Amino acid sequence: MREYDGLPQELRAWVAAADLPWRPKSVRRSFERALAETGDVRQALEELDRLQERLIAKDAKKIWGEVHPSVSDA
Repeated sequence: MREYDGLPQELRAWVAAADLPWRPKSVRRSFERALAETGDVRQALEELDRLQERLIAKDAKKIWGEVHPSVSDA
C-alpha cells in the first residue's frame, strides 16, 4: 500500500479506474517512461490507456480468440 500511496496523484487516480490490476512499481515505470517521451502528464496517462488496451487485446486473443472485439484493436 505504501508504494501505491507514493504514486503521483494523477497516476493513483488512473490506477483506481484502470481495467487491469496494475502493480504500483510497474505502473510507475510505464508512466515515467511515457512521461519522459511526452513531457506531459496528460499525454503520459493517455499512453498508459493505449498500453492497457494492447494488453487487454493480447489477453483477449489468448482467451477468446480472434473473434473478440478487443483483438481487432491490437
